[in-house]
Amino acid sequence: MGSSVWKPVVLMLVLVVFFNFFYNLANQGAEQELSVSYSRFRNELAADNVNKVTIKGVNLRGTFRNKINLVENLQGKEVTRQVSAFKTVLPAMADPTLMPELAEKKVDVTAVSTETSSFASVLIYILPWLLIIGIWWLMMRGVKGQGPGAMMGGFAKSGARMYVSGERINVTFEDVAGMENSKQELKEMVDYLKNPKRFQDIGGKVPKGILLVGPPGTGKTLLARAVAGEAGVAFFSISASQFIEMFVGVGASRVRDLFSNAKKAAPSIVFIDELDAVGRSRGAGFGGGHDEREQTLNQLLSEMDGFDPHEEVIVIAATNRPDVLDPALLRPGRFDRHVVIDRPDLRDREQILKVHARKIRLDPQVDLSIIARGTPGMTGADLENLINEAAIQAARQNSKTVSMDDLERALDKILMGGERKIVISDHEKNITAYHEAGHTLVAKLLPGTDPVHKVTIIPHGMALGLTQQLPEDDRYHYPKAYLTNRLCVALGGRVAERLVFNDISTGAQSDLKTVTQLAEKMVCQWGMSEKIGAVIYSRGEEHPFLGRKLAEEKSFSEQMAWLIDQEIAAIIKEAELKAEELVTSNRKKLDALASALLEAESLDGRKVDEILNSVQ
Repeated sequence: MGSSVWKPVVLMLVLVVFFNFFYNLANQGAEQELSVSYSRFRNELAADNVNKVTIKGVNLRGTFRNKINLVENLQGKEVTRQVSAFKTVLPAMADPTLMPELAEKKVDVTAVSTETSSFASVLIYILPWLLIIGIWWLMMRGVKGQGPGAMMGGFAKSGARMYVSGERINVTFEDVAGMENSKQELKEMVDYLKNPKRFQDIGGKVPKGILLVGPPGTGKTLLARAVAGEAGVAFFSISASQFIEMFVGVGASRVRDLFSNAKKAAPSIVFIDELDAVGRSRGAGFGGGHDEREQTLNQLLSEMDGFDPHEEVIVIAATNRPDVLDPALLRPGRFDRHVVIDRPDLRDREQILKVHARKIRLDPQVDLSIIARGTPGMTGADLENLINEAAIQAARQNSKTVSMDDLERALDKILMGGERKIVISDHEKNITAYHEAGHTLVAKLLPGTDPVHKVTIIPHGMALGLTQQLPEDDRYHYPKAYLTNRLCVALGGRVAERLVFNDISTGAQSDLKTVTQLAEKMVCQWGMSEKIGAVIYSRGEEHPFLGRKLAEEKSFSEQMAWLIDQEIAAIIKEAELKAEELVTSNRKKLDALASALLEAESLDGRKVDEILNSVQ
């Protein structure tokens, strides 16, 4: 609803308030009336101090011949005032002596009828209805000709933020480190909008939609902001969740409003973040095929490539769940290009660290390439958090610059969790030391495992101790031998506990969960079992709406299910025996590592090598 509609409504309300104010002021009279008790009134009447009275129902007003002193309680303080005009209320039971005494004292008595006039009664009855009808008429007049959903006022508006060419965002492609292929895809689109004739002369058409796909934190939204900073055209930014509202039809109306504004400002770019909020496969929900989200999706499909095609509006969308999107969204003509934004590799991680370290005072001795090598698998958001945590660590210690130690401590906090200061008995501390020494020993003895970066028995997060391994380089393939060694390393702690204490504890719960999940994937998804063979068996699907595994009708027999369980158990048992053999045959090295951990509490990879090399 526009401001032109609200102005008459506000004016009408102001007039009503002023009318009421002046009406009360006029009835108040020149002198303010104060309430007195009925007993005080009778006392003044007996003293012949009442001049005249006016009676209306149970209300009695009048004036005194001589002013009287009346004590009032104002904000806890007693104030004495002299008054001549007064009002009081007659008692519920009639006082038969009142009128004779008024006549005896020669008081001027006026009686006023309590009945209202017929005109006033009609006015009081119809005035609220006139006010309601007037407001409704003004609303209808204001929304006339604004299209469907106009009566809902701002609900039908998309709420997208528009950036015009003069309002530049302070993010450009230079601020986006790495992602060279992704940036090239988007640069082509920006070049087309700036100089469409160069593409049209050769007969080319710009893609109508570009879908940015990648894990959370990899920079999809940042890349879209860089497009807004580079493009010299109108840029509309909105989150897909803003389309959905509690009212039916609002989502589709907002989609229409968004594309209508984008077409008016053409050439333009529309960015829809978290597309899976409205773009999930139709018919997969529990509400049937006609819920609000699906109506919104249908309208989006129609706007992108419907009966009324257009080439001036380009849609960029971002999602980390492309597997749940409706197939109609992914076909050519809607989202023509799918740009995969993966986790950064070693070279990109170093560039990202340099970008985020621009505003940080770094010590000259800091080598970001070492930090980049120690952060495989981290996204751009993780690396930004790492730099920020290091700056916080340095500020906490009143340092002027961020040192390498600050970055190492921040990395440990992110990977292992913050340190916990808890009291642990010597016996439990001994168990933790041997448990972590078992992990470390097996990891060092098996060939092809990831190097041990750090081992500690200081509680971090939910763990009492941690053994941290970091790969030397990014991995894209995981051989069976490497996965089997990971199983052995995970079971090394449990094996060490059993060998030294002749007992096992609950400290291996996380290790056992990791081992079970990894062995199940080796058998059911990666075909690494000789008995099962190169076949994939699904043991429960992850539902896109509930986000957890649901029981499903198995596509294999009970005999095959039993065989799968046997193979998973056999792989885990084989890894446990291998770890037990290594730990048993290297008992001296295990004791040396545990003793060093009990003394120093934390060991880095270099110190672990020195300890193992010193033991024959």
